Amino acid sequence: MYGPSELQIFSEVLRRKLLRRHLTPQVYLQRRILSPLGIYGVDFREDEAGHPLLASGFKLSSREWAQLGILILNEGKYGHRQIVPSGMLDELFHGSHANPIFGMGFWLNRPANDGASEVDVEKMLNIPWQREDWHHVCLCREAPRDLIAAIGSGYQRMFIIPSMDLIIVRQGRDGPFSDARFLRIILGAEGVHASRLAAGG
Repeated sequence: MYGPSELQIFSEVLRRKLLRRHLTPQVYLQRRILSPLGIYGVDFREDEAGHPLLASGFKLSSREWAQLGILILNEGKYGHRQIVPSGMLDELFHGSHANPIFGMGFWLNRPANDGASEVDVEKMLNIPWQREDWHHVCLCREAPRDLIAAIGSGYQRMFIIPSMDLIIVRQGRDGPFSDARFLRIILGAEGVHASRLAAGG
């Protein structure tokens, strides 16, 4: 079941480990990740006890969000500095048996082109979890299989395509939106999809 619990558990483990260093998760993330990326003044959402709600994220501009994308695209490097140890980010991009297209906070397009059906993530998450089916689905059949997506509420998006050395950031406010159609337009594959539909594919 998709939900915020694993990030909140991680946040609490991190909080306890940082106590002896007199640091909070917010300060640690700011020093180790955000400041090296040139991101400052982040407004962390917090619960009533002042603990960060990591699953709710924080507000970033498009440029700041793209900087996180560069870190992922460059496998933990930003500029000449290795901010996250090489290979460590790979752990984020493995799906599970329950949901093959969801890693640790990121959505994956790996099943694309294997006869997978396209899924609208936010619509699927709005139905009762017992009826959710994440098997044999993908974000966009015409997008590369190595596409990684950060999917936020209100159709906030960051798409990272390592094979194309490409980062796409989209900010929005709800409203009708299709990840698959957006990606086809951006990647110039809309005509291909229309031909498939006309052919019954």
